[in-house]
Amino acid sequence: MRRLRVYLDTSVISHLDQHDNPEYMQITKKFWEELKQGKYNVYISSTVITELNKCKEPKRSRLLEYMSQIEFTRIEIDQQVLELAQRYVNECIIPSRFFDDAVHIAVASINECDILVSWNFKHIVRYKTIQGVNAINKLMGYREIQLVSPLMMLEEEE
Repeated sequence: MRRLRVYLDTSVISHLDQHDNPEYMQITKKFWEELKQGKYNVYISSTVITELNKCKEPKRSRLLEYMSQIEFTRIEIDQQVLELAQRYVNECIIPSRFFDDAVHIAVASINECDILVSWNFKHIVRYKTIQGVNAINKLMGYREIQLVSPLMMLEEEE
């Protein structure tokens, strides 16, 4: 069976060091252990790296250290990604002031990721977004993508 292609947005990585939300931090660390074991083909975009670099020290260094623990493919943002992201905004799926959220979804969709993992329940992991994104993706000739939280990715404990 092929390994799933999983895109991580910045919120997942950020929650590895999110002490004001210990529950999400613990879930994220469990998910990270699965990533370290190579259960998925992991993808991140240059947008994720840019957002991580905006974090203040020492958090930035800790998050970049976590990134060094997993294998991932870095995807650059191109015109095709920006056009699809703009389409999500034009169709009122993602608010224009959260364009980077649309970019995360677009880059994952264009690069044929099976799943985008995020803790962003406001704009990404929500029914309206999932339905809208997959309608646009189908219309534009892209595959459907699952938008889920790290909790939904965890293997069952025996």
